[in-house]
Amino acid sequence: MGHVAEDELDSLTRSLMLPSPGSGVYARTALFERVIEGLTTFISGHREPETLILRFPPVMSRSQLERSGYLHSFPHLLGAVSSLQGNEAHVHALVERADWIDELSATELVLSPAACYPVYPMAAAGGPVPAKGLLFDVASDCFRRESTHEIGRFQSFRMREFVCIGTPEQVLNFRTRWVLLAQRLANLLGLAHQIAPASDPFFGRAGKLAAMSQLEQSLKFELLIPLRSEEQPTACMSFNCHLDHFSTVWNLKTEDGNKAHTGCVAFGMERLGLALFKSHGLDLAKWPAAVRENLSI
Repeated sequence: MGHVAEDELDSLTRSLMLPSPGSGVYARTALFERVIEGLTTFISGHREPETLILRFPPVMSRSQLERSGYLHSFPHLLGAVSSLQGNEAHVHALVERADWIDELSATELVLSPAACYPVYPMAAAGGPVPAKGLLFDVASDCFRRESTHEIGRFQSFRMREFVCIGTPEQVLNFRTRWVLLAQRLANLLGLAHQIAPASDPFFGRAGKLAAMSQLEQSLKFELLIPLRSEEQPTACMSFNCHLDHFSTVWNLKTEDGNKAHTGCVAFGMERLGLALFKSHGLDLAKWPAAVRENLSI
């Protein structure tokens, strides 16, 4: 059963994406993008009131990412932006050398590993979090240096997130609302799914303890869809409570002077797009009418 599903997914992906020489990096066809655009609009239609919309570039501040703790938690996934430095003559000489890549120097930029990381210092710069809390709708192209590159495990991918900053109760309620709403949205799109507790791929021995703690505290859940197989479904959405981690890093306080809590719900856009085609086929005209209507296609 698993082998059949693998062949089907590989064939499906070849019809929707063109691989590049870089593993886990694909060009997307017009057919695929049409569905992604519909999915983007569909998600926007469920944005909560008074949500600030921000769209970020695929790069962010290296110092901010270091300060956030990502470097120590996920160094194996990080991608940094490097460049050749020096005057014109020096750079010209470097590019003529076979080992020019050894002369690259780090810049102040890294590739964004998730869409929400720039939000927290921005929110902190705005002063105390108001009593009603803060909501953000963010998106960016993201990068993670994955160790394997099977279909659905992209190095470069698009992430859409809703972020909540507020009291512990506000963040937990936000997460609870979205776990329920996400299942409703999956049903509206005709996607078989399940919700399961999860942990992030923390690095090293200390990371294993962090992952265990994350599971024990029920800080992360995922919406899983049988993209590759029923036995090993793929995480297409995640629902996360960060407790006061980012508040400690960025001194995010509520109006009463307490540490704010943060949480987010993340949509993996390429994975959701593949799940839609896996569920309904390549011919959009044959998709269920209700799904087409929900996606405006």
